[in-house]
Amino acid sequence: MPKKISLTRYLVEQQRMEGHIPPELRLLLEVVARACKRISQAVSKGALGDVMGSAESENVQGEMQKKLDIIANEVLIEANEWGGHLAAMASEEMEGIYVVPNRYPQGEYLLMFDPLDGSSNIDVNVSIGTIFSVLVKPEGAGVSEQDFLQAGSKQVAAGYCVYGPQTTLVLTVGDGVTVFTLDREQGSFILTEEDLRVPDDTKEFAINMSNQRHWAAPVTRYIDECMQGRDGPRGKDFNMRWVGSMVADVHRILTRGGIFMYPWDKREPDKAGKLRLLYEANPMSWLIEQAGGASTNGQQRIMDITPTKLHERVSVFMGSKNEVERVTRYHSEA
Repeated sequence: MPKKISLTRYLVEQQRMEGHIPPELRLLLEVVARACKRISQAVSKGALGDVMGSAESENVQGEMQKKLDIIANEVLIEANEWGGHLAAMASEEMEGIYVVPNRYPQGEYLLMFDPLDGSSNIDVNVSIGTIFSVLVKPEGAGVSEQDFLQAGSKQVAAGYCVYGPQTTLVLTVGDGVTVFTLDREQGSFILTEEDLRVPDDTKEFAINMSNQRHWAAPVTRYIDECMQGRDGPRGKDFNMRWVGSMVADVHRILTRGGIFMYPWDKREPDKAGKLRLLYEANPMSWLIEQAGGASTNGQQRIMDITPTKLHERVSVFMGSKNEVERVTRYHSEA
């Protein structure tokens, strides 16, 4: 029976033998993983833990918060504020940044997270998750919102945790994508897959088809061609898959290929897209690229975009390289 390698051992070896990460980043990632275990426990209790339903409040995005949204956000803040690795945090659920209090030492890293992605699926027991991204704080005294406005290419770690039939942690530190599964008996994340790869070609796409009438022409063109199947210009049949949790949809694509799309639509023409650049698009884009896939906003590589505000939104096309390049080309031709 092969020896089980824990997340802690894996990160220590990355630090010690590979030299990919400094010790402070290793410790930060371990703390984030422990927070995800606590969130997983809360999610798994469901109605038994009085965590279901609405919190009867709105977040900064104007979206109704679920009880678990607030719990997950608090867990991540409380777990990370005291360790001395962070200068500040930013969350999709908070309007401004959270600076590490003066009573704790400040570190050199910035942590961003979507504490509970796909929370509309909580009450129907469908997979949800946590997305996170780590940046290095620019040099200089103090910390400000401007410090977070770095392109995704500046990330030093990114990942997500899926709370599904298994609790799965997917991580990159810039040397490929690694998967860990939570062993609840041991209480540890155990390495279950290394060097995850996204196939260049696919027969699956993920998009919310109910919004079709609102799409721009290049997206409509791409989906129409897929829907025509083997008798159409693509010459093959496609399947559509849509969970409604970005972590679940992207995890499927990382596992077996596909293209995930959340495009601009004309209902809110002044917004570049629905998903948040810092908390969702950038970390997921880096994971996809590290696995050999591609990620664009229809015009350019997502990780080349320099953010202008903390809650900036963006259109997203990510997954199998050839399909992302095709739909991006359709945008340029339009």
